Amino acid sequence: MFSTMNPDKFLLDSGFFGWVYKILTPIEWLMSQIMVLFHRFLVLLGMPSEGASWILSIVFLVLVVHACILPIFVRQIKSMRKMQALQPQMKHIQNKYKGKKDPASREALSREMSKLYQDNGANPAGSCLPMLIQGPVFMCMFYMLSAIQYIANGVRKPLGAFDKATAADFAHTSFLGVKITNNFGMAATSGKVVIGIFVALMCAAMWFMQFNNMRKNLPREQMEGQQYKMQQAMTWVFPIMYIFSGFTMPFAVLIYWLTNNIANMLRSLWQVYTFPTPGSPAAEEKKVRDHARENARRKRAGEISLEEQELVQAKEQAEHREDQGFQRQQPKRKKRKK
Repeated sequence: MFSTMNPDKFLLDSGFFGWVYKILTPIEWLMSQIMVLFHRFLVLLGMPSEGASWILSIVFLVLVVHACILPIFVRQIKSMRKMQALQPQMKHIQNKYKGKKDPASREALSREMSKLYQDNGANPAGSCLPMLIQGPVFMCMFYMLSAIQYIANGVRKPLGAFDKATAADFAHTSFLGVKITNNFGMAATSGKVVIGIFVALMCAAMWFMQFNNMRKNLPREQMEGQQYKMQQAMTWVFPIMYIFSGFTMPFAVLIYWLTNNIANMLRSLWQVYTFPTPGSPAAEEKKVRDHARENARRKRAGEISLEEQELVQAKEQAEHREDQGFQRQQPKRKKRKK
């Protein structure tokens, strides 16, 4: 990510990025309205116009985005579980057309796979949807928070709810001794330390989310081999890559990014705990928890435990087999056709 800190020109409005951000203008407009609305509400509650009210506005904007994404995220999890349940049928169809490369066979394979997805309500692209939403949102947030300084200086025209006066109010905000529009290179020594801590926490949240997913939410048969080692290496690659881009961004963007990574990490922990991948260590732990909860519920209701129920069922099956053993089945006479 290149620096936008040219005092006479906002670089993100030029070239290829200028074209992309022009397309995303409606999202940028909406985000600016939400952020300024939160700021006005906090000021109405008695908070100063400059300072923590803008910081909390950024945090609340992240929470709004995640609240909007959560239903899609839940549908993604359910779709992934359906895809996992369909693996045997998918493999059967693939084996049916294995080695056949003629157009008719490929079309038949595609048609049968599509019908399988449709009949079972599965979507192979469902896992990508939250990322496709979060990507543009992050781009718009980066653009908006980077543009505010230029709006305040009169270099760029207003953006949504950020007119020149509102942008100047935002640009004068400092947090932990760092001006919110400064990046690492523009900050004083104490500010550089604060920005460094934010970048480290941002990368740590991302690393832990990936590490926890690999440690608990992968099927045990996938926790070996070269591919697993490559996945382990990738848990370090992305956080390290973000260190370099983090130092070029305005401090306001880092506040957004850190909050977003923490929200993603908490959502991932909830997913692993509530909707673990079948066959993973997390799924085994959930099975134990569900067993203990059901026994606790039965105890409160005065019912027998799951273990006692299994013994009763085993006893009934044994008695049934014993009764069947002492009763001779009479042969049935076949009906003759007249």
